[in-house]
Amino acid sequence: MNDDFNPNLDLSEHVLQLLDAAPAGLGEYQLIQQLKARHCTHIPNLPLTDHLVLFRTHFLLFNALYRLRERLWASQRGHLQISALNIQVLPYQPGSAQLSEHDPLRDYYLDMSQLRDTDEQDVAKLLRSFWSRMQGGEEQQAALELFELSDNPQTLTSARIKQRYRQLVSLHHPDRGGSTERLQSINKAMEILERYYGRG
Repeated sequence: MNDDFNPNLDLSEHVLQLLDAAPAGLGEYQLIQQLKARHCTHIPNLPLTDHLVLFRTHFLLFNALYRLRERLWASQRGHLQISALNIQVLPYQPGSAQLSEHDPLRDYYLDMSQLRDTDEQDVAKLLRSFWSRMQGGEEQQAALELFELSDNPQTLTSARIKQRYRQLVSLHHPDRGGSTERLQSINKAMEILERYYGRG
């Protein structure tokens, strides 16, 4: 595998090469780091410390992932499992309803106006809405959304929440260039989720 960036390849092609080389899958952070190591110019080559850079990098990657999922499905090459914790190409299974179900996240990430129209204030507002919703009594849902674990809250385990917490802390810790505000939000969300799901 060539580690250098090929400008003729779409971002989804770079992602597919990296996923093919990692059959067990990769986390979002690992994938971003590997794309940067390849000097991929499709994502910002800037530290993920800035909220807006982090949002744009995340958005561009997930846009590529949803496009790749559709392409793999159409060619019957496989099914792309997409989550921040593990992104993995699984074997194609005909007749699966996975893609026929309406997916609001897919709609969001395939709408490039969401990327164009979101500025630094919007990203800050998203973080602030987490705090206001928590104070308004929606703390569990707000915490799950911050952790990106709101899909199946009833099947969540304490171990899974802890794994996600560790991943988010390593991504957003100020010692690694993250923001103190974001880390405080993550710690608060973890406190809330421990009340609902136990300490394990």
